[in-house]
Amino acid sequence: MPENLQHELQEALAQARGIFEDLHNLGVVSVPVADLPAKLPPCPPDVCGIDRGGTAVCRAETLDEVRADLGDCRRCPLCRDRKHIVFGVGNPHARVVFVGEAPGREEDEKGEPFVGEAGRLLDRILFAMGLAREDVYICNVEKCRPPGNRDPLPEEITACEPFLKRQLAAIEPEMIVTLGRFAAQTLLNDQTAISRQRGKWRQYQGIPLLPTYHPAFLLRNPAAKRDVWEDMKQVIKRLRETRSGG
Repeated sequence: MPENLQHELQEALAQARGIFEDLHNLGVVSVPVADLPAKLPPCPPDVCGIDRGGTAVCRAETLDEVRADLGDCRRCPLCRDRKHIVFGVGNPHARVVFVGEAPGREEDEKGEPFVGEAGRLLDRILFAMGLAREDVYICNVEKCRPPGNRDPLPEEITACEPFLKRQLAAIEPEMIVTLGRFAAQTLLNDQTAISRQRGKWRQYQGIPLLPTYHPAFLLRNPAAKRDVWEDMKQVIKRLRETRSGG
C-alpha cells in the first residue's frame, strides 16, 4: 500500500475513533441508520444513481438486464432479415472493450461477434497482448447484420447505439478500442478517415477511446498489421500504468 494512502487511512481511523469516543461520553450508545431497500433498482439510462443527499437510489444495470431489455428487438428494419441478435461476449467487468461495426454473415449465424476469419485474427492480436476473449469485452455498434454487410443507416444507429452506451455503463471499462472506420466515425461523430484517426486517443462518454483498423482490413492489407500493433502497444502501456497506479 502506498505510504500516503496508508497515512490517510490512519488519520481517518483516528478521527472516527475520536468521534465515537465523544458520542460515548455524551451517553450515545447507538446511531440510527436509515433503512435501504434490500436491492436497489437499476438506474434508467443516463440517470445518476445518487440523490442530492449523497444516498444511492438506484444502481448500474447489469449486462443481463440490458440484454433482457433489448429482447427480440424490433426497433429498426434490420430485424426482418437477421438470424440472431449479436449482443456481445466477454468479461462483464472488462478493463478494455473492443467495438466493431456490425455482425457479418458468420456472426449472424452464430450470434457471437468476431467469429469468422477476422475474429480469429482478433484472437491472435489479443494473444500477442497477453489477453484472451475472456479478459476483454467484444461487441458492435449494431446488434443485427445489415443486408449485404453494408454500412448501417442513421436510423439503425439511432435505434441501436443506446444499447451500446448501456453496455459500456454496465461494464465501466477503463478504455475502448474501436475496430475500423465505421465504429470510430460513429462513436466519435467524426468523419475523418480511419488512417488519420488511428493511434490517437479520444473519448466516448467520458471513456478513453483508441481507434484502430478492423481485422478484416488487415486480412486485405497485411502491411497495416504493424500500425495496429503500435496501437495495441499503447493499450498495453495504459493497462500497465492503471494497474500500477502510475
